[in-house]
Amino acid sequence: MAVLMQILKACKSYGEQVLLDEAEATLSDDVKVGFIGRNGAGKSTLLRVLLGEEELDSGEVIRHPNLKIGYLRQHDPFLPGESAHDFLIRDSGQPEWKCGEVAGQFELKGDYLEGPVSRLSGGWQTRVKLAALLLHEPNLLLLDEPTNFLDLRTQILLEHFLRSFKEACLIVSHDRAFLNATCDQTLDLSRGKLTMYPGKIDAFLNYQKEQNEHLLRSNVAIQAKRRDLEVFIAKNKARASTASLARSKSKQLERLELSDIASDEPTACIRAPLVESRQGPAVRCKDLAIGYPERQVASGIDVEIDHGSRAVIVGDNGQGKTTFLRTVVDSLKPLAGEVKWGFGCQIGVYAQHVYTSLSEKDTVLENLQYNAVFGTTTQKILSIAGAMLFRGDAVQKRISVLSGGERARLCLAGLLLSPYNVLVLDEPGNHLDVDTVEALAQALVDYKGTVIFTTHDRHFMKRVATCVIEVRDGHVTNYGGGYDAYLYAVNKEIDDGERELATRLSKAPSSANKPAAARAPRRDDRAIRKEIATTEKTIARLDDQKKKASSQLLETCDAAESLRLHNEVTALASQLEEAEERWCQLQAELEEAV
Repeated sequence: MAVLMQILKACKSYGEQVLLDEAEATLSDDVKVGFIGRNGAGKSTLLRVLLGEEELDSGEVIRHPNLKIGYLRQHDPFLPGESAHDFLIRDSGQPEWKCGEVAGQFELKGDYLEGPVSRLSGGWQTRVKLAALLLHEPNLLLLDEPTNFLDLRTQILLEHFLRSFKEACLIVSHDRAFLNATCDQTLDLSRGKLTMYPGKIDAFLNYQKEQNEHLLRSNVAIQAKRRDLEVFIAKNKARASTASLARSKSKQLERLELSDIASDEPTACIRAPLVESRQGPAVRCKDLAIGYPERQVASGIDVEIDHGSRAVIVGDNGQGKTTFLRTVVDSLKPLAGEVKWGFGCQIGVYAQHVYTSLSEKDTVLENLQYNAVFGTTTQKILSIAGAMLFRGDAVQKRISVLSGGERARLCLAGLLLSPYNVLVLDEPGNHLDVDTVEALAQALVDYKGTVIFTTHDRHFMKRVATCVIEVRDGHVTNYGGGYDAYLYAVNKEIDDGERELATRLSKAPSSANKPAAARAPRRDDRAIRKEIATTEKTIARLDDQKKKASSQLLETCDAAESLRLHNEVTALASQLEEAEERWCQLQAELEEAV
């Protein structure tokens, strides 16, 4: 295992804001690392330092002589009218056949490969950029929020690519599902320090939580002990017979030090409007056609969304998710058919055009006062502003100086001030950090009203959505089975495409003559059921062991024992994940066998 890059005592500040404070980390040549931290912590700054685009105030970055970085940039490197195929040849200098082969890994063919790149959606353009990266044969990929604005299929394709990529990766992302699927280690940047954890992001966050709880319990015990010693010393220091014992206890008291627990950074406290549960359809679309006068996007739409549902609108970029959403809320007129809302539906909308059309000269407080229902007290407005982290003088900030995350929180605060029983949210997680997205997800799960939303964050989608509506190839379908079933279907489609590509690229002449040798014989369904039963017992056993070890970890105050138990919990979690993955594979085999 070679060290590709080493960060030593790195310091970086902007004015009084300290981003890196003697931070240290090591990146090896065979590890995929998820890079996390709060918005503004300094992740993008550190990436620019690693790329050589910024200098450290002090410290150094040691690079391996053979280091070759591939960086997925946000800007478009394409020439006007250039095709994806021509771009790949120009950018990489590789022969035409090689560019075509790599493009095929990203399903780039036909018009997607030969037509102008400028006509492709953002997701397809990202595929072109990824193919270009691969053609440069880097041994370290740096990806900064690669899933932003990518459709679900491109996200999953990117996951497949990263899992098969044999070199190192450092990936900045707020998408926990994406990081869990692609990264084996987690690098956290917090309060200027870098912490490398040898596990996935979920395991790291659980470990972080357990450690803080453990330190908190230790501090409570130490504080109780200190109080007892202080009482004893006060009672006995004046007596000659016990003065020496009191002095001994004083030294013992001095040695009792509290552990330093990093206080949590402020997190938005989001509470959705309190509304009553309702029954029946919230909205019906009947024989609906959507789009623009010059272009129809989809037609023949017959969709019904019930009160209390949380419907996520999915589909590849450019297929019409936002067009459908805008038509449903009447900000875009239908080309044909009708949209009917149920009686008494009060609709609150969070969308990109709302976010960008805020009055720049208004203050935070003025904006919230304008959006509040008549009669809302200033106290309630300030309370909601505070819950969204606009506290004290922050409510007097002008919108013109707000960051992207602050503007997003302000728009959400405006929604919370009205008793909407329907929330329509277009990419609500964009510009929000992980903790705020998590708070929003929990608020929507607790909400009694109806939610219709789009998102590229699959962790958010899985937590919130109760039904999936897909916009694809000119049709809109209310997808049965929920998010997991939809995800399974998409994964299967991509797997089938990869198998087809592998078959096309195969040059083995014997494969056509020996079809039986290329395919493993199908197992008897009884044997599969038997292995499923055994695997289920294994899952139950591992789950019990993990719960027991986790419980012991929470109770112990011994540092060495705590580390041993933590390693045991991590190992059990890994075994449990493998067993569950095997169970899913067996279920798929069983479906094919029967």
